[in-house]
Amino acid sequence: MRILLAVLSLLAFSFAQSPSPAPSKAELEQWASVAKIIGKSGTLQNGIYKIGLPRTDLNVHIGETRVEPAAGLGSWMAFTFAETDTICDGDLVLTPTEVNPVISALQAGGIEVSAIHNHLIGEEPQVMYLHFFGKGKWDELAKTLKSALDATKTPISSITAAVVMPDLPDQDVIEQNMGKKGTHSGMVLQFGFPRDYTISMHHQGLAPAMGMATSLNFQRSTKGVAATGDFVLRENQVQSVVKVLRAGGVWVTAMHNHLLDDEPRMVFVHFWAEGPAGHVSKALRAALDASNVK
Repeated sequence: MRILLAVLSLLAFSFAQSPSPAPSKAELEQWASVAKIIGKSGTLQNGIYKIGLPRTDLNVHIGETRVEPAAGLGSWMAFTFAETDTICDGDLVLTPTEVNPVISALQAGGIEVSAIHNHLIGEEPQVMYLHFFGKGKWDELAKTLKSALDATKTPISSITAAVVMPDLPDQDVIEQNMGKKGTHSGMVLQFGFPRDYTISMHHQGLAPAMGMATSLNFQRSTKGVAATGDFVLRENQVQSVVKVLRAGGVWVTAMHNHLLDDEPRMVFVHFWAEGPAGHVSKALRAALDASNVK
C-alpha cells in the first residue's frame, strides 16, 4: 500500500509539473481582468497566475545589510482554477500598523487569514507577514485583495522592470552548490525547490508556485552575501534541517505554519545567513539535502 501511495504521489507531482495546455482566450481575458482590478500585471505559468508586489517603499536593515525587496520583502498573490471556482493564496508583507486593517478587509470579502507572524529577526523597522487563502469568483477575490492592498502603502505599478543581474561575489560557486542556475529578480538570485508530493489546504491542491516550494534567495551583503527564505518541510524533517542550519552558522528566524487544514501537515522554517558565498551556499545545500528535495 505504501508503495502504491508513493507511486500515485509521484505521478500527481509529475502531472502537476508537466507543461499545461496553452491558456484559452477566455482564461487570458480573465487574468487580464484580475490584473486590471489589482492594478498590476502578473505572470501565467502552468495554470498559475501570480502577481508580485515587492515592498520597495520599505528600507529594512538587518545589522548593516539592507534587505532587498525581492529577497525577503515580497508580497505576492497567486490564482488558479479549482472546479467551478477560483482559488487564491499569498503572502502580504506589512508594517505592524497595517496588519489589522488588512485582516478586516480580507474577512469582509470572505478571504481567510491563515497565518500572521515574523519571517526575520532583528530587522529594523519591524515587518510582519500575513498569509491568506480564498475560494470563490475570481473578480470578487481580486476586489477583496485590492481593498486589502489599499489599506497599506504597498507600491502598485504595472510597469515591468528590466531584468537586473545581481552583483554577487562567487555566483558560480552559489549555483554549483545549489545544483542549478538561479533566476534573477532585481538584485537577488533566487532558487526554488518544489516538493515531490501534493500539498493542499481545504482539499484544494496548491502548486509549488503558490508558496509550496523551498525558497532560497541570495543578495549582496557587507559580509559577502546574505541569504534568506524558507524550507517547506514535513513535521518529521524539521529537527534535522534546523540542526544542519545551526551547524552551518545559519540563523533560524521562524518556524511555523502558513496554512490551515493542510494535507500533509507542513512546517515552514525561515532563515537568515551572511558570510562568504561559498560558506553560506554550502550550509544551505546541506540543509536541502537534509530535507530530501530532488
